[in-house]
Amino acid sequence: MNEYTHILVALDLTSDSNQVIDRAYALAQANNARLSLIHVLEPLGYAYGGDIPMDLTEVQAQLDKHTHKQLKALAAEIGLGEEHTHVLIGRPETEIHRFAEENNVDLIVVGSHGRHGLQLLLGSTSSATLRGAKCDVLAVRIKS
Repeated sequence: MNEYTHILVALDLTSDSNQVIDRAYALAQANNARLSLIHVLEPLGYAYGGDIPMDLTEVQAQLDKHTHKQLKALAAEIGLGEEHTHVLIGRPETEIHRFAEENNVDLIVVGSHGRHGLQLLLGSTSSATLRGAKCDVLAVRIKS
């Protein structure tokens, strides 16, 4: 069995995030591995196709600040410091892969909702993360 040294937990910051963190934390403890939490914000311009006739800079900054606060609180629940939390801006699967490669991650943990078909099973971000990862990916089944 592989021993993992750096586990990356990719979170969507929904109420299901604790289930994913709990599984990753247990694996990190069992392997004496470093644990990092990540959330990727898509730029607001992506969501609106750049057709909004206003500057979204302040809204994006507030969203970024709120996300940092949420991620920091989740990390604190398992005794991790802020240095283990990472909020990135970009396309989620691209940023998760880039972070994993740059930080020698050997396991990425994502949530799965257990629906049918790979895209439905994992969700589009989780599915894309699985397809492009250069390390192991664990999909944690979310229990309702």
